[in-house]
Amino acid sequence: MSKVVAATGNEAVANALRQVNPDVCAAYPITPQTDMMQRFSSYVSDGQVKTELILVESEHSAMSACIGASAAGGRVATATCGPGLALMWEMLFVASGTRLPIVMPVVNRALSAPLNIHGDHSDAMGARDSGWIHLWSENAQEAYDNTIQAFRIAEHMDIRLPVMVCLDGFIISHSIERMEYLEDDEVKKFVGEYKPLNPLLDLEHPKSMGPLILPDLYHEFKRAQHEVMTKVKDVVLNVAEEFEILSGRRYGLFEAYRLDDAEIALVILNSAAGTSKDVVDEFRKGGIKAGLLKPRLFRPFPYEEVAQALKHLKAICVLDRADSFGGYGPLFMEISSALYPLKERPIMINKIYGLGGRDFLPQHAEQVLSELAEITKTGKFKIIKEYIGVRE
Repeated sequence: MSKVVAATGNEAVANALRQVNPDVCAAYPITPQTDMMQRFSSYVSDGQVKTELILVESEHSAMSACIGASAAGGRVATATCGPGLALMWEMLFVASGTRLPIVMPVVNRALSAPLNIHGDHSDAMGARDSGWIHLWSENAQEAYDNTIQAFRIAEHMDIRLPVMVCLDGFIISHSIERMEYLEDDEVKKFVGEYKPLNPLLDLEHPKSMGPLILPDLYHEFKRAQHEVMTKVKDVVLNVAEEFEILSGRRYGLFEAYRLDDAEIALVILNSAAGTSKDVVDEFRKGGIKAGLLKPRLFRPFPYEEVAQALKHLKAICVLDRADSFGGYGPLFMEISSALYPLKERPIMINKIYGLGGRDFLPQHAEQVLSELAEITKTGKFKIIKEYIGVRE
């Protein structure tokens, strides 16, 4: 049974954490994530959770404390965004390399310089190769649902890897939406009791962990880390199936919106996908077979599945809310890699949009779909990478 409420993305994710009731949460405030942990701290103060909330001096310290608590044998969560995620950089690799199932909502925010507190995807894209599983969310409902599922994914005994759940700063984190919450006992049953693996505080089976690997074994260790990542897709899909039975809401590796018979399509992450779907519908009314693919699992990236979903298209535009200066957008590079093995593949272009919180408007999606429609007629395009919604 679900409970319908009006809530912001931050409030929704904080409530998901309350329902999961982790053992330890170490966090540091940073806009626009601050409100999430502030709300969760009220649950701690009011005795609604048994979580040990650790207040630290920085995000680097927050992740360090989470690593210690998780290694000790606890269910652990934290949250951050933007420069906070960047400050955690060193410790992100420690968490994944030590196979610790920490769950971390990331309220996506631009990186300095210049200083900007608004939403884009630069932070998580910068951390895409840190060994964490990435789940991305179009709205508050998806952020809530992804957070609950993240604990099951991270803690699966075949995986034991940290998960970040991405949601757009301000656009999702501070906007009020219609939400459907699961009942507390349903969430508790779904995530289950935490089962530690080789906990350091198991006094009956004392152990130590060696933090150093030299060239004779480091290469093999990293190959093993990759091999674990290859198992993640199946776990994500299995957890999603169980979650659909519980909630009635379906999730996969990505969402394919009106793609089956499409000739042109957008590939776009998070909140801008919602705006784009409305425009896709309008183009369909005009007789243009448009579609959209919205990735959900970004790491590990489902290359084969994405290729199968997109291979029949004539032209694709991949839209990135992050830039790789001197290169193409990070999402564009992943989609290009997915399609590269195909003998025949769609024409692809890349648009950079929405940096530093710049609005992504319906007319931007219209502009791109119109360009794709023209490309299908002529087979020609002027430039692969272009910035849209930018002042000249």
